[in-house]
Amino acid sequence: MTYVIGSACVDIMDRSCVEECPVDCIYEGARKLYINPTECIDCGACEVACPEQAITVDRRAEPEHREDNKQFFEVVLPGRAEPLGTPGGASGVGPVDAESPLLSGASGASS
Repeated sequence: MTYVIGSACVDIMDRSCVEECPVDCIYEGARKLYINPTECIDCGACEVACPEQAITVDRRAEPEHREDNKQFFEVVLPGRAEPLGTPGGASGVGPVDAESPLLSGASGASS
């Protein structure tokens, strides 16, 4: 089971979780952070570090944020040519100047 960052992170992005993540799987969108479900090793360090209590295990996450977190990596985000996928670490990617389907108002379907 992986972790999901929920609505409490929107427009806040404290980034304490990024500093604690041992595998660099927390990516920065335009308005919130996202955990790559393929790269996450389920250690829980991010959940403990988040002062906003925005991070939870996927089975307890808000269903819309659980799906949206997955879509951030699987669909073509606004302004990008292809899905982010599993690049192998957020530090090599840097901030992604795009937002997930839920926050951007898109349907979530790739085109």
